[in-house]
Amino acid sequence: MNSSSPVHTTVLSDAAILPVGATAVVYCEGQFGEQDGKTANGLIRHSEKYDILSVIDSTRAGADAGMFLDGTPNGIPILANLAQSVVHADRVPDYLICGVAPADGLLSPAQRVVLLDGIARGMHIINGLHEFLNDDAEFAAAALLAGVTITDVRRPRSMHELHLFSGRIFDVTCPRIAVLGTDGAIGKRTTSTLLVQALNARGIHAVMVGTGQTTIIQGGKYGVALDALVPQYCSGEVENQVVAAFEGENPDIIIVEGQGALSHPAYITSAHILRGSQPAGVIVQHAPKRRTLGDFPMVKMPTVASEVALIEAFADTKVIGITVNHEGMAADEIGEAIDAIELELGLPATDPLTRPLNDLVEMVLQAFPQLAHAPLATRG
Repeated sequence: MNSSSPVHTTVLSDAAILPVGATAVVYCEGQFGEQDGKTANGLIRHSEKYDILSVIDSTRAGADAGMFLDGTPNGIPILANLAQSVVHADRVPDYLICGVAPADGLLSPAQRVVLLDGIARGMHIINGLHEFLNDDAEFAAAALLAGVTITDVRRPRSMHELHLFSGRIFDVTCPRIAVLGTDGAIGKRTTSTLLVQALNARGIHAVMVGTGQTTIIQGGKYGVALDALVPQYCSGEVENQVVAAFEGENPDIIIVEGQGALSHPAYITSAHILRGSQPAGVIVQHAPKRRTLGDFPMVKMPTVASEVALIEAFADTKVIGITVNHEGMAADEIGEAIDAIELELGLPATDPLTRPLNDLVEMVLQAFPQLAHAPLATRG
């Protein structure tokens, strides 16, 4: 709990030892491609740890997951049930991942049946919900009987292993960029991942620090499931992971995944990310067509301008650009939205999923031109 505690590069020891390349099926009934299917959506777009064989969602069955999600086929089918997924794999896959992420973080009775079926078939369970299945007598007994494991990704370490804010962040000499947003489940993790990949492709050594369960499930080396922690430790745990990434990788830049929104009435995680990572710049993700908050339809969406103003008033940082989530938008509307944001705010804007990733890199280089000349010798 003090500043002399060792740096931990991952949140969960059991999650860290899962084999790379293990086969997995993602369960996301009725939610694939939706906000509450964000864990499944993320795994289809990017997974360093698992070979994703199929997605279970009977309401989208028959489609290619990549085509359904982003318009680009990836060979991962959407199937109607677990039995079909096993037949498709030609053997029992190693893992069944719970890909739904409802606001309450709890399993429904129907979802319990599917996960218990996976255990009975000999599949290990990856659970990113707030409900810890290892504490559930039925799940614990089923796993013991089948000889499989259940990984509760959001389970924090013991209080004695957690970190308070220590000020070590001020020893991190490379710039940090936090990718925040105007709502939850709006694409912050996807933008962060694409930005890191694009920067590295340009020869700029970038490392991502995750702050949610999906990034950890995807195989991110540095991260913490922030919304599962006692608030007193949130800023310190973000700081600890950023310091670990800096000391472990010697990067040119660190990208910190955002959670929720600073203006969101139900979440305070963005505040801890700003305090713990002390970013020199912020990218704000916004969905121009979203009228109310995703899981809180009684609350009107903030404007991107109001979110920018709030972030810059709350923290000693600058918003360096806006990224657009194009949900509900026709192709011509995306360009119009980007142009309107740039005209209103005087900031660069892009859509990472429909525009060249070079636009995202240039957004960063415009704010941090020294990165274009980062010496190769410093890159680990």
